[in-house]
Amino acid sequence: MEKELNEILVFDPYFVHVIWGGDRIAKFKGIPSEGNDVGESWEISPMPGRESVVAEGRFKGEKLTDLVERYGKDIMGERVQKRFGGKFPLLIKFIDSRGDLSIQVHPDDALSAKRHGKFGKTEMWYSICPEEGAYLYAGFKREVTPEEFRKSIDDNTIVDLLSKYYTKPGDVFFLPASCVHAIGRGNFVCEIQEASDVTYRIYDYNRKGADGKPRELHVAESLDATRFDAETQRLAAQKNVTAAPGSEADLVHCPYFNTDLLSVDGKMMLNLGLRDSFTILIAIDGYCTLESDGNRTELPQGRSALVPASVDRVKIEGCGRLISVYVP
Repeated sequence: MEKELNEILVFDPYFVHVIWGGDRIAKFKGIPSEGNDVGESWEISPMPGRESVVAEGRFKGEKLTDLVERYGKDIMGERVQKRFGGKFPLLIKFIDSRGDLSIQVHPDDALSAKRHGKFGKTEMWYSICPEEGAYLYAGFKREVTPEEFRKSIDDNTIVDLLSKYYTKPGDVFFLPASCVHAIGRGNFVCEIQEASDVTYRIYDYNRKGADGKPRELHVAESLDATRFDAETQRLAAQKNVTAAPGSEADLVHCPYFNTDLLSVDGKMMLNLGLRDSFTILIAIDGYCTLESDGNRTELPQGRSALVPASVDRVKIEGCGRLISVYVP
């Protein structure tokens, strides 16, 4: 029998080059540039072809998915392992939008399973350092009909139907699956989402891709994936969250993930034994160290760590802010 996995894991980021990307992710992390078109850094990912690879320690060079297959209960916890059929359920990203992202929607679990055999995609954004004038779209301004929706795509007026928010550091947006949304230019966010790559692109400003052809749209698929009711739009509304030094504050709590903002100023102890879930810690500024079972892990700004469910307590030291994520 292989030795139990009870080490905090950190991973090499996977950089995604896109037409709307920029150059701020490497600067944020304090690492050499990866180019001027990096839109995303996948921090913790089980997605095929883009699986996270352990950066250091006993398991250096191994893929997250392989470790989950061997140590599923240790990493995810028995409850989470059973709930998701042994698949790691979340994907963590940093996103830098030099340009506008497409207007899109994600199907819920039922529709995604039926059409694609995959998880749906509920997600959230935490705004870290937006540029002046940065904005995004989250939900409709009012209830609309599918007919209005389709017509607005055809006549290039869909943005007029959407709630537009100018972003500030600490803004939080919850995007349940079926909520139409788009990140606008000038944003730098942390995204926490279900581990899914199913996206229906509704409108893309008539842009062309790297091949010179218009980017593919999925208008027909989006019609029955979208909810048009007021409740969905209420959930997506902007809120701003801060935490006093040495304390924590709720960000988003939903069936797929609970997220909290930790403001570390000195020492902080996390008691995780009752969660029966892994915990992810994402450093959004400052510098901290994590210690558990005699192991010490550095967590500078821009780095993310996966604390296995087998770890009951983590001591955090330093000064900075972390986002904590676990499965409720």
